[in-house]
Amino acid sequence: MGASLRMVFNKMLAFPLALSLIVSVLLFSLESEVRATSTQSQTGGRDGTHLHMDFSSSIVDHEYIVSFKGYYKPQTRKRYLTAALFNSGVASWKIVIRDNPAYGYPSDFDLVKLNDQYQLGLDALESHPIVKRVTPHKRVIRTLKYVRDPEEAADTGVKNNKPCNISKLFWPHGLHSSRPIRKSLSLGATYWHSPTRLRSRKLLRAVPKQITSSLAADFLWQMEFKGAGVKVAVFDTGLAEDHPHFKKAKVKDRSNWTNEKTLDDGTTRHRNIGGVVRNHLHIISFFCTVYGIFLFQHLIVSYTSWFLDAFNYAILKKINVLNLSIGGPDFMDHPFVDKVWELTANKVIMVSAIGNDGPLYGTLNNPADQMDVIGIGGINFDNQIARFSSRGMTTWELPTGYGRVKPDIVTYGSSVYGSGLQGGCKSLSGTSVASPVVAGAVTLLYSAVLDKSDAINPASMKQALMTSARKVEDANLFEQGWGKLDLIRAYQVLKEYKPQASLSPSYIDFAECPYMWPYCSQQIYYGAMPIIVNVTILNGMGVTGTIVGKPQWHPYTHEPSYIDVAYSYSKTLWPWSGYLAVYISVAKEASNWEGSVSGLISLVIESPPENDEKSPRITNLKLPVRIMIVPTPPKSKRILWDQYHNLRYPPGYFPRDNLRMKNDPLDWNGDHIHTNFKDMYQYLRNNGYFVEVLGSPFTCFDASHYGTLLIVDAEEEYFPDEIKS
Repeated sequence: MGASLRMVFNKMLAFPLALSLIVSVLLFSLESEVRATSTQSQTGGRDGTHLHMDFSSSIVDHEYIVSFKGYYKPQTRKRYLTAALFNSGVASWKIVIRDNPAYGYPSDFDLVKLNDQYQLGLDALESHPIVKRVTPHKRVIRTLKYVRDPEEAADTGVKNNKPCNISKLFWPHGLHSSRPIRKSLSLGATYWHSPTRLRSRKLLRAVPKQITSSLAADFLWQMEFKGAGVKVAVFDTGLAEDHPHFKKAKVKDRSNWTNEKTLDDGTTRHRNIGGVVRNHLHIISFFCTVYGIFLFQHLIVSYTSWFLDAFNYAILKKINVLNLSIGGPDFMDHPFVDKVWELTANKVIMVSAIGNDGPLYGTLNNPADQMDVIGIGGINFDNQIARFSSRGMTTWELPTGYGRVKPDIVTYGSSVYGSGLQGGCKSLSGTSVASPVVAGAVTLLYSAVLDKSDAINPASMKQALMTSARKVEDANLFEQGWGKLDLIRAYQVLKEYKPQASLSPSYIDFAECPYMWPYCSQQIYYGAMPIIVNVTILNGMGVTGTIVGKPQWHPYTHEPSYIDVAYSYSKTLWPWSGYLAVYISVAKEASNWEGSVSGLISLVIESPPENDEKSPRITNLKLPVRIMIVPTPPKSKRILWDQYHNLRYPPGYFPRDNLRMKNDPLDWNGDHIHTNFKDMYQYLRNNGYFVEVLGSPFTCFDASHYGTLLIVDAEEEYFPDEIKS
């Protein structure tokens, strides 16, 4: 399960627009997809034709990423590998040369090809004291095709060559700049891998809308905050030197990390999409400094090692903001996840799209589902959660726990447009569009608080975005996180920001529906399985921190305590984050009682002093809690869902439970009653049943208390004691 690297270029269909958006907001270049989208628009219109992308990934035969426990020069790494494989029985092996700008620098990994006796070689490498781990090298290939989607045949389309004046499009009130407008698009494909992976995703089109005016970016522009002084990395399929939107852009660096010898995207059909996304990143933050990172061949092929090298390069260049309109389900891809942690530990603010697999729950992409990354979902211009936007919860914690809240915030990702490579306007939708909108906003905000840059880090920026966000009506926290991006309020928060820790969510209220779904959908009672609320701790005080002592429960009244509260939590907060899992159960005294119990959980976060400080940095946190209790229901109304025997991350892909999803029949999500079985859960609740989740073996519960045990798609084997019971 941990070995499979699910590189799925899947969820970021909207990435083309994302780049355009980043341009408006940040200057991302998703060129390759923009052009594909523009072709779609030419053939599309109102006929429901959409561009679909199929992604297949495979293990590169005999190639392995050898991760070291530190950074070493090439010759030093070669000596370690030679020593590890000496007398191992491997007769033929070599280090694969990575011809890119970072190869001469110290690195923490090498790419090794074992031509024979590879298992002996793997054992020898893994036993070396300097080697952290050895993982298969993966390759991902994306193909494009046009299909007709009957469900969206009536959607309004925007023709590819619709004339548009880009300055009026993004500066409708006549704002003038001494510098030209730049546009950018980001590459919305995931590079996650899986030996059996074959997925298709859809680039959505819709009616053009204005982003910068909706975000009120001109408020900051008028104060001369326009992205200057901020370094932004653009990971994409190449930044064409003759691209009309970047002729005068402040492009600091254009570097090639592939095995091709060009810095341009070789396929004109793909370069158009990048133009749309570039629009928005650059238009929002048009004075930022851009680093164009060429990571995908013109045939849209990429490798894990290319990303690792490029991430190292971003750290070396002290990049401030990095947008990833890419992602995949493989949070078990250790080299990539480790490198993302290292990036944020070096104060790189990473913004990533959560995926386009909505409205299904539990479909988040990595790295957007990581605590240290700002995960972005999409809304439309009616301020509703976009249907395509992936939903939480995170699945890292399955099957024994309950996932964390994601996305972190949402913004416009539906019906967003910008200019194309050959003129005209393009309209796209997707979280890969929403992500660069936020990345551009982050760049703009960063430039507005450069005077206090020591306090700006991945956690503090995320705190500012979340606490300033506005809730989306009729959407729950696993759809919207903290709500809709509010650029002006975020600026006000950052302007007054002082290093501190915070919690996400900031409170627990089982009576607040629909925002607190699924917690608010069912009262708790004596004898039920504990309810788990997984809270994220963001630590803006430092990259490392600890929880001092233990969290404490403080009921608001002096009446008998009707609930029991227990915890599990991160021993160390790193990087910038950790978790607090709260286990809530009802005491026996309340077995026949109905009402609400309120109180708060207190905890203390401590980080080492920084700069000239003498004492540790400390934040005293309080988490308000309100729980709804009912008398224990009869056995006939109690259903137990066996979550323990469902895998959180399947080792392979299985047919979907929803047989109507014929266009994408394979499932990569762990089953859960609140994710892909949400409809069944709601049906049972509507009919008066109480559904509990079992996160432990069968030997840990009393079956006599339940009328039904639900075992759905069990993948894990049963222990002998479970079978006997």
